[in-house]
Amino acid sequence: MAAPRLPAHLRLVRGLLRRLNYHLTSAHQRSFVEPFDPLRLKAAEDALRQFPTPDAGAKAYLEKHIPRLARTLALVPPPQGTGRALELGCYMQITPFLQRLCGYKEVRGAFYGAPGRVDRKTVQFPGGEFECYIDHFDCDRDLFPYPDGHFDLVVAGEIIEHLTYDPMHMMLESRRVLRDGGCLLITTPNAGSITSVAKTLDGRDNPQIFFLYKRPDGDPEIGHVREYTAHEIGETCKAAGFEVAQLFTTFIEEFSSHLPLLKFLEESGYDTENRGEQSWCLAVKRANLPVDRFPWFIYSPA
Repeated sequence: MAAPRLPAHLRLVRGLLRRLNYHLTSAHQRSFVEPFDPLRLKAAEDALRQFPTPDAGAKAYLEKHIPRLARTLALVPPPQGTGRALELGCYMQITPFLQRLCGYKEVRGAFYGAPGRVDRKTVQFPGGEFECYIDHFDCDRDLFPYPDGHFDLVVAGEIIEHLTYDPMHMMLESRRVLRDGGCLLITTPNAGSITSVAKTLDGRDNPQIFFLYKRPDGDPEIGHVREYTAHEIGETCKAAGFEVAQLFTTFIEEFSSHLPLLKFLEESGYDTENRGEQSWCLAVKRANLPVDRFPWFIYSPA
């Protein structure tokens, strides 16, 4: 018979003890340097905090996710040949700043929906209006409605974990619409994080970072179908004909009680690299690289 779940107050005490253990560990166990330019990161955070939101719910969501959104913007490479950027899963949060902060002259958005629909979205800033057209399609089934080599940048922030059918389709379509040397920026939860390890060892909660379904009485939404390890994200990019320029993970403060397990992993002979809860990958399209359409770690054998 399974052991009963600890009461909430005991789980709280356990979490506090883990945090105490974390803060008592040596400094080298707690120094995690993030590879973001601090000036770009601060500029992005300041811009997002001033972003106009339509209601209290949207404001609360934005404030919670500013650390991730600002880091995404800080990782965006400068525009090159076309000056165009595409954001998949566009919620109009970082979208205006791809132009205003990152310098892209034309920004297009994409969202899940029936192909052919195009929405025009605007955001009013003190210095003028930002305008963006958002195309609807299913990015793991439909052809992207853009010509070959059209963009310098494709941003796939928190997208790949939601795909239900064919994630390599999204990867290869992103490659097609990028110019040679253009960049794909992927952010996604890390299934190999220290938090996922902790959940597995505890044996009670699902080890995915986010594993909940949307309630059926609300708007329909596809949850996290499959979370990837950071290593898998890098290998997925390589399979799609990209060269990985940057691949790393970062830790999320709300899960910091699990950090002492890093010492346990190290002492047990396991790799402690890329154990943060958030994965980041910046990959460059190389036309001369081979493509593996169905990598073994994503698809079952034919």
